Amino acid sequence: MTHPVSTTDIIRAAAQLKAGELVAFPTETVYGLGADASNTDAVRKIYAAKGRPSNHPLIVHVADAVQLANWARDIPPFAHTLAKNFWPGPLTLVLKRNSKVPDAVTGGQDTVAIRVPSHPVAQALLHEFGGGVAAPSANRFGRVSATTAAHVREEFGDTVACVLDGGAADVGIESTIVDCSRATPSLLRPGWITPQQLEAALGAPLAAPGADAPRVSGTLEKHYSPQTPVLLMEGDLVIELAHSLTRQGKRVAVLARTTLQPLIKGLVWKAAPVDPAGYGHELYASLRELDRASCDAILVEQPPDEAVWLAIRDRLSRAAAGSSGNLSQTPPFFGLRI
Repeated sequence: MTHPVSTTDIIRAAAQLKAGELVAFPTETVYGLGADASNTDAVRKIYAAKGRPSNHPLIVHVADAVQLANWARDIPPFAHTLAKNFWPGPLTLVLKRNSKVPDAVTGGQDTVAIRVPSHPVAQALLHEFGGGVAAPSANRFGRVSATTAAHVREEFGDTVACVLDGGAADVGIESTIVDCSRATPSLLRPGWITPQQLEAALGAPLAAPGADAPRVSGTLEKHYSPQTPVLLMEGDLVIELAHSLTRQGKRVAVLARTTLQPLIKGLVWKAAPVDPAGYGHELYASLRELDRASCDAILVEQPPDEAVWLAIRDRLSRAAAGSSGNLSQTPPFFGLRI
C-alpha cells in the first residue's frame, strides 16, 4: 500500500542527497535512482549500484528552467522554447555543459542532459534539495525500468536506503530526449512527447541525429530487457509460435493486444491496454510480471506502426534485441524450427 510522502520524508531524503547518499524517487516517467549531481563520489555510487558503464551519461533533474544556467552554457533559443512548452514534463534537453559539471555525470562528453520532472514528489524533493539530482532509472543496468517503489526494492533491496513511494509512474516510459547542443534540434530518444508535438512547438522540423550525436541514456541496442527472452512479432504469428513452443514442452508468456486467450496448455496470457497511454503506463510492470512467471519466452504482439506508438515500439524492440532473429529460421535459444 502506498502511503503519502510527508514533508518529513522529503526533508530526510534531501539531507541524504546532501550527505552523498543515493535516493530513489518517483517521476512521471519512471522511478529514478538519484545522487547529488555536483558530487562525483555520490554519482559514482549510481554506477556501482546499477552496474552501469561509466561512459553512459546520466540525466540531471532540476526543479525549474531557471537552473539551466547552473548546468549548461550557450543555450539556444529553441531550447528555451521547448522548455517553455514542455517543462515540467517528460522531456530531456541535451545542451553544452557548464564547466562545473562533473565528468561522471556526462560520461566524459561536452554535453549534459537536463530535465524538469512534473511529479509532485520529485518537485518537492528538488526544491528542498536546491540543486541538480543525477538520476537514471532505478533498476539494474539494461533491465526493465522501475515504475513503482516495489520495483525499486526488488532491484536493490537494502542497497538503496531511501525510496520515496509516490505510487505508480503515470507515463511509464522514459522521457523524450532532444539534442539542443547543435545548430538544429534532433530527436535522440522517443518518448511520450512525440516528434510532431516538438515540431509544432518549434515551428520547424527536427533534424536527423548525425553519427557524432551525443550518447544518451537508454539508446543501446539491447535495453529495458527482462531475464526471459523476448520475441516481438506481428499478432498472427503469436498464436502459431505459442502452439509450436508449448507442444515442445516450453512454458510461454504472451503480452497480447486482445483479451481473447487461446486454450493452450502452458500459456501465460497478459492482455495489454489497447490505447498507447494505457499501454505505456503498464508496459514495464507487465514485462516484470511475465518475467516472474518462470517461462521460456515472452511473446509480445507488435503495437501499431503509428506515431503515437513510436516510443513503445522503441522500448519493445530494445527489450527483444538479440532474441527474436528471423522467425522463419531456428530461434537460437530454443533449437526449434517454426
